[in-house]
Amino acid sequence: MMPSWLPRALAPGARQCVIVALFIPAVLIALTAAVPAMLVLPFLHEGTDRAVQLLTAHTDYMRTLLDGSQP
Repeated sequence: MMPSWLPRALAPGARQCVIVALFIPAVLIALTAAVPAMLVLPFLHEGTDRAVQLLTAHTDYMRTLLDGSQP
């Protein structure tokens, strides 16, 4: 399902590029915020499990974004 605000005249590949280009800053901000947590969590009690959960959530988020942008 394509966002309605993207022009229909764009080729499917171009629409995917636009969507990815718009989401990259948001993903980079989220990852930048998560890096300190991933550096500190493994040294805390049960922190490794929480770090794995955080990475899994980011992976699922990216997979959902990229799968949703398919034509």
